[in-house]
Amino acid sequence: MKFLLTGTAGFIGFHLAKRLLERGDEVVGLDCINDYYDVNLKYARLGQTGISRGEVEYGKFVQSSKFNNYKFIQLKLEDREAILKLFSVEKFDRVCNLAAQAGVRYSLQNPFTYIDSNIVGFINILEGCRHNGVAHLAYASSSSVYGLNEEMPFSVHHNVDHPISLYAASKKSNELMAHTYSYLYGLPTTGLRFFTVYGSWGRPDMALSLFTKAILEGKPIDVYNNGNMKRDFTYIDDIVEGIIRVLDNPPAGNPQWSGKAPDPGTSVAPYRVYNIGNSKPVKLMDFIEAIEEALGRKAIKNFLPLQPGDVPATWADVTDLAENFDYKPNTDIKEGVRRFVEWFLTFNN
Repeated sequence: MKFLLTGTAGFIGFHLAKRLLERGDEVVGLDCINDYYDVNLKYARLGQTGISRGEVEYGKFVQSSKFNNYKFIQLKLEDREAILKLFSVEKFDRVCNLAAQAGVRYSLQNPFTYIDSNIVGFINILEGCRHNGVAHLAYASSSSVYGLNEEMPFSVHHNVDHPISLYAASKKSNELMAHTYSYLYGLPTTGLRFFTVYGSWGRPDMALSLFTKAILEGKPIDVYNNGNMKRDFTYIDDIVEGIIRVLDNPPAGNPQWSGKAPDPGTSVAPYRVYNIGNSKPVKLMDFIEAIEEALGRKAIKNFLPLQPGDVPATWADVTDLAENFDYKPNTDIKEGVRRFVEWFLTFNN
């Protein structure tokens, strides 16, 4: 199949691109390569898939030197004319939209960036799919949509109407926009709520990278909510496996769906939302201990209160994904952290 995969210079997109390419799919990768974090890491990821930094130019295709079935283009999702032209010319079978402005705390200072990329950009993706016969659109949502929800584990069948960051609100908006297009135009769409993804080539602004770097440098790490945090840490390989299984199976409408008792996770339209997580929440202090063990060093901890926009715990109910796709994450936290640290030490050597 021919895929448009956005965000291929990003953490999840890079890993997903490799998997699709290795199994023989044709992939067009897209990324704006913004400077939200170090672009050198983004270009290094691209280099792993045969895209040379020196050849990257906005709006121009670059052919991979490693994969005949891969080409890359630098574009912004909000560049409507360029995005719609891309769809019209390339005629994709499937689309996976992972490109977005990420980060909860960053959204507190830079709100317009989230509207441009995550809202305006997403409507351009939807319009491209609608007018060009795309058979399935899968897109990144986030566990942050659960916001003030306290019932655990978080289920796609719970209402998520109280986000506490603009990032979360933009992801919830994507789900609503996708449902509208599924209902009006019969476009099969699947939203993927990722839960705290970690692993090799991970983002430097995430806790695992920040903690590892600080511990190696003998600097203190900031431990929020005084350490009373739990996260459903999910290793990158498990995330990619879940995405692949979903991408290969476009959703159909739920014949049992009722407007009198509406199920938020399904619809009469070809629309679904899934959690992708490990479904085994880890205490923050246990996570830090796993890093200490992998590094053979102890962390200096600076305990702080809960940050605005943050939630004390996440826990994914992945029952639907398991039942529909036989999905079962199998990477425990110590093994995942060990693999990350091994990569981190090599990459930063």
